[in-house]
Parts: sequence; C-alpha cells; structure tokens
Amino acid sequence: MGDEQRFGEFVGVRRHGYVAELVLDRPKAMNAVSTDMARSIGSACAALAQDRDARVVVVTSTHERAFCVGADLKERNSFSDAELVRQRPTARAAYTGVLELPMPTVAALHGFALGGGFELALACDLIVADPTAVVGLPEVSVGVIPGGGGTQLLPRRVGAAGAAELIFTARRVEAAEARELGLVDHLVGEGDDRTEALALAARIAANSPVGLRAAKRALRLGHGLDLRAGLEVEDAAWRSVAFSGDRAEGVAAFNEKRKPDWPGE
Repeated sequence: MGDEQRFGEFVGVRRHGYVAELVLDRPKAMNAVSTDMARSIGSACAALAQDRDARVVVVTSTHERAFCVGADLKERNSFSDAELVRQRPTARAAYTGVLELPMPTVAALHGFALGGGFELALACDLIVADPTAVVGLPEVSVGVIPGGGGTQLLPRRVGAAGAAELIFTARRVEAAEARELGLVDHLVGEGDDRTEALALAARIAANSPVGLRAAKRALRLGHGLDLRAGLEVEDAAWRSVAFSGDRAEGVAAFNEKRKPDWPGE
C-alpha cells in the first residue's frame, strides 16, 4: 500500500503513484467525526491541496461496515452551547477541505455513509459504491440540518425536489436506489469500492494535472451561472492552460504517437 502519512490518530494519506488515498481510520466509532478527526481531515486536505504530485484524491474507510456515520453525537451530547459554537469552524473546515481540493476527487463507499459521512462523499466529484452502501442525511431526525454542505451539494446532484425529499424524510437509501436517484455514480461488486475507486482515479491521473485542475475549476465555478457567464469562466480556465508545459507536451506526444510525460505546470 506504500507509506502512510498520519494526520492525528484518525486520518492517514497513502500514495499510489499520482493518486493520493485519504483514509478515514477511526474504526472504534465507525468513523464518526469528532473534533479531533475533523481537525485531522482539514489538515490532511490542506497538505494535499499543496501537493503537486497528487493528481487525484480518493477518500476511503478502514471500517468494514461503514464509510462514515457522520458527526460524533456522543461527543456533541457533552457540549455546552458555547462549545458547540466553538467547534463549528473546525467541523466546517473538514468538509470544505475536501470540497475545495483543487484536483479531482473520488469517494469509495460501503456500508453506512450517513449525515456528515455522506456529506464528505458529496464533497467529492464522483462517488463509487458497493451494494452494501446505505446513504442518507438524517439530521432533521435529531433536531439539526445537514451542516457539512448537504443542503447545497445534494440539489446540485439530484435537483431541488429530490434533495428536499431526502432531507425532509431523513430516510436511508440503499445502494441500488441510490444509484437510480443519482446519489452515487458507480455501483460496483461487493467489497470492490476501494479497488474500483482507485482504478478510476488512476485512469483520471493519466491525464494532464494542469488540465484536470483547470477543468475542475471551470466545472465548479461555472455551475449555476447563466450560459454566457459560464462560457466566460470556461474561457478563463482555457487561457490558464493554453500556454502551459502540459499543453505543449500533450500536443507533442499526440503528434509523436507516444504517452505524454506531463511536466504538471
């Protein structure tokens, strides 16, 4: 699996060539996101965002029955109101850390991906799931709302009414229906979510890192704009890559009928 770099007790980063695997590793609590774990996710994402060798990031779990069950409600139960307010920026930084990674991201789901756990997956560009995956945003059933981006990211995947139905009912959705509804993108064999997500990431990572980051920027910044404004976003992203070393290498490799050796700048 290569060397693993640890970020606190509960998060690791493993290397697979140009693919970085962000590993959720709090098995005793099914990866429930405590303050410590949220801080670690934020730190790992800050490091990955600066890492020029990480062309794609895959988010995985070491727990065999869960990707992540969301916020650590046992810890939350012990908080005073003031402590909850103080913890909020740390929690937000974990979700926005994944969301704002500049390279493509893939989540590998099996078992429970609920609440904040599903929000970590929604923060990724693509979601791979095996048949054991169960997703949902049950926050209103415990008196809160999705606060890790769920109310904004879910409608971008499934539309306003689909997101409203899932959030208002707080229901859990099993893998096959989740795929039908567009809550996940790829349904793979049982136990294959990590392997398939890493394989998908490797296919993506074969492409220009400069191109990938610019394409992600255009996709993200253009979403929700009217067409004319969106095309201006695309043009700005195109200009940022047009004179890059990657473009020169890509065109040369195509003409020389060889694999490109991306300079990544």
